[in-house]
Amino acid sequence: MSKFISFIMIVFLVLSNQVYTSAAANQSLEIKSDAAVLLDSETNAVLYSKNGEERLFPASLTKIATAIYAIEKGNLDDVVTVSARAVGEEGTRVYLEEGEKVPLKLLIQGMLINSGNDAAVAIAEYTDDSVEQFAKNINRYLIDKIGVRNTHFTNPNGLFDENHYTTALDLAMITNYAKKNPVFSEIFGTKELIWSGESWQTTLLTHHRLLKGEIPFEGITGGKTGFVNESKHTLATTAENENIKLTAIVLKADTSKVTYNDTENLIEYGLKNFHHRVVKQNEYFTMKEKEYYLKNDTIVTEHINGSEKNLNDQGILEVVNDGKVIQSIQLELREPKNVQAQVETPISSEQSSINILYGVIVFVFAGLFYGVRKRIMK
Repeated sequence: MSKFISFIMIVFLVLSNQVYTSAAANQSLEIKSDAAVLLDSETNAVLYSKNGEERLFPASLTKIATAIYAIEKGNLDDVVTVSARAVGEEGTRVYLEEGEKVPLKLLIQGMLINSGNDAAVAIAEYTDDSVEQFAKNINRYLIDKIGVRNTHFTNPNGLFDENHYTTALDLAMITNYAKKNPVFSEIFGTKELIWSGESWQTTLLTHHRLLKGEIPFEGITGGKTGFVNESKHTLATTAENENIKLTAIVLKADTSKVTYNDTENLIEYGLKNFHHRVVKQNEYFTMKEKEYYLKNDTIVTEHINGSEKNLNDQGILEVVNDGKVIQSIQLELREPKNVQAQVETPISSEQSSINILYGVIVFVFAGLFYGVRKRIMK
């Protein structure tokens, strides 16, 4: 009965989603940046991608990775002594002084909110003693912890280096991982912060115009801007509504305005068209007379009109939108119950002799029992 129900379920899902797939194919986003992705922040489902795996220069979006690395590796209350190298770093700064002592968390805030390149170097020297060792360690961290495939960093702040690159997809995955940390999430969503340094007393304001509210857009929860000449304009943004949380990354836009227009289009598309559905624990799916199931309740990202679901030979449940797999979930194989292979075991000659002896003994006792019983009856 369970197999029949699973079969009916899959047929229904496929048939009901054929209409959606053809309709969704007519939807197109006009994205002008060279690369862009939109991911579900919780499931990593890829809802949109344009050159998502093309290696490009991230500029200051690098600092997202530096921040979560430092948060996980360091102690936020530790006091960092600022070096001459950090003070001399070019680009956007929070105007640290050599020898100044700053708590690690404040350095991370200055790096993310005001994009302080000097703060980023101070963080790298705190975590790994040098920028060079930091680069080696964070690259391994990003591969082992997050599973990036096309990222290689040479510094903590994103200043141009031809060997400092990533992809829109990798950056979105890094951001999704980082957002699960409450400290990172708090700093990433901070709009302003009072800064009281030795040489600079000010209120830091986020550079991200959507987060700041300069460009009105409901649901923005965090963001980071980036720019160097070689990378052009880059932008990372997170947003949410009651149905879904999103991460949008755009890279290599000719102008800042393009990054914001593209980001608004991506997020509006995601918030309007997608939501979550929970696939329940032990919900069964059948493929070639094999049953697969989920060990735990699992969130699936679906189009509001439903999404096609396919089960492949490896027991992977694929959620398909607009003809593309947006999410893959590994299922568990259900082992058949009360089914044991029946194999005849050869009987040795010794065992055969013993069996014959037992047979003779049983036969003799049966004869004696019969004789005795007969005498009693008489």
